[in-house]
Amino acid sequence: MSGRSLRVLALGVGFAFLYGPILWIVAFSFNEGRLVTLWSGFSTRWYGELMKNQRLVEAAGLSLLIAVASASVATVTGALAGFALARLGRFRGRGLVAAALGAVLTLPEVILGLALLLAFVSLDAWLGWPGRGAGTIVAAHATLGMAYVALVVRARLADFDRSLEEAALDLGATPPQVFLRVTLPLTLPAIGGGWLIAFMLSLDDVVLASFVAGPGATTLPMIVFSSVRLGLNPQINALATIMVGIGALAVMAGIWLLGRKERRA
Repeated sequence: MSGRSLRVLALGVGFAFLYGPILWIVAFSFNEGRLVTLWSGFSTRWYGELMKNQRLVEAAGLSLLIAVASASVATVTGALAGFALARLGRFRGRGLVAAALGAVLTLPEVILGLALLLAFVSLDAWLGWPGRGAGTIVAAHATLGMAYVALVVRARLADFDRSLEEAALDLGATPPQVFLRVTLPLTLPAIGGGWLIAFMLSLDDVVLASFVAGPGATTLPMIVFSSVRLGLNPQINALATIMVGIGALAVMAGIWLLGRKERRA
């Protein structure tokens, strides 16, 4: 077997390992029977059952709201931290900021979740705020997401061509104009990528949410995790298929927008 054939085979095995289970879930979401390993006919029955499952629908809506809110907070705070670390040089507290962001990235989520739980409980005992619920989940997810946003923005600014800013200044632009018309537009792809990372981290998280959630604030991953432990449910397959479809549409929309922008350039 030639080297090219080996590479093609290795690539095929890798893709089958990564995407085979996802395709299996999508296929069996249209299975008539309850068993998720035995095909008994095509049906959309479980999608109808999913729409009737008020608990799953409410959890999905809550998870989306938490993901959007936490990703937006993480993007603002993380982008500011990334700009500060990349552009402000040495300043008092720089090492502490960098160490705090690095700790969030490297600490196991169990440790981070326990630390946040103790912090929220202490604040609630001293100040009567915040009671554990959706707000504490947003705060926990934003804490995790801002570290990733800061890393992405800082990496983008490290490779930034400063001559573009210098040319704008030479042409008479003020520093705020240079930032708004040169620096920010060229950094927006990194900021947008950071938002997407924070959004997906929040939407996928189980560990942090399990520590800081309160009564009435159960996210979709928490429900799915507890449901799978009790046995495989075809409604979960239908839910997973919908999420895969939404993700695929988002990716295709992003590719289309990037291609459109390149054609205009």
